[in-house]
Amino acid sequence: MGEEADGTDEVADLFRALGRQIRVARERAGLSQKELGERIGYGEETISSVERARRTPQPELLAAVDRVLECGGLLAAAAEDVDRAKARRRVRHPEWFRDYARLEAEAVEICFYSTLTMPGLLQAQSYARTIFTARRPCLDEETIEQRVAARLDRQEILTCWPPPMVTAVIEESVLHRRIGGREVQQEQLRHLLKLAELRNVEIQVLPLECQGHAGMEGPFILLTPKGKPQVGYGEFQSVNRLITDPDQVRMLALRYGSIRGQALNPAESSALIAKLLGER
Repeated sequence: MGEEADGTDEVADLFRALGRQIRVARERAGLSQKELGERIGYGEETISSVERARRTPQPELLAAVDRVLECGGLLAAAAEDVDRAKARRRVRHPEWFRDYARLEAEAVEICFYSTLTMPGLLQAQSYARTIFTARRPCLDEETIEQRVAARLDRQEILTCWPPPMVTAVIEESVLHRRIGGREVQQEQLRHLLKLAELRNVEIQVLPLECQGHAGMEGPFILLTPKGKPQVGYGEFQSVNRLITDPDQVRMLALRYGSIRGQALNPAESSALIAKLLGER
């Protein structure tokens, strides 16, 4: 996969340059990453990721930073360059995942049932990095960073317009599992609460006391691409399968409906997540 052919190096250089400009302007204003994020409506993690060129600097973010830090339009003017760069950039998903990623990017509805880890589309950056670092056989550092960047790029569909409708049923045990340690776990739970505030995202928790349910055969994803039939997707160890058979997809949809019916509703789920954070 030659980088010369897809302009990846040039794109990375642009994002690094913008990240440095944001950092210099922020430090000149005497603001921390958290303080800047609070002023423009973004999380500290997002500001940090953009400054380190680990996340695409969205035009809206550039415009907001330009205004707050009084950059005289320099950052806002870079928005068109970013849009062109995004069009050229090839997200480096593993080959086996690319078919799913293409369908997800054009989906109008995505449904997750997760039993071991958070759905990739809902993962905080540090959580995602922990997942890829823990892979065996081990991934090299460059590949880990590429995979994390690709996962974060996928998440942009949550706030684009029009956004897909995203529902997720997450086993309560996933919330308790301290992947990456307590700090990473807490960051992930805060990230879930923030996502749950989006109008197009509904997060439900399947409680531990649930004695039996239709998802006991394992996790799966359902997605509906625009103008196309709904499909299913499943991963088990090194086996990854896109499910297109109508009868099998219908079976998964029936199971998902049953699981959602047994899960806590979105408000109850957010209350439980907040309780685990010690916020209630």
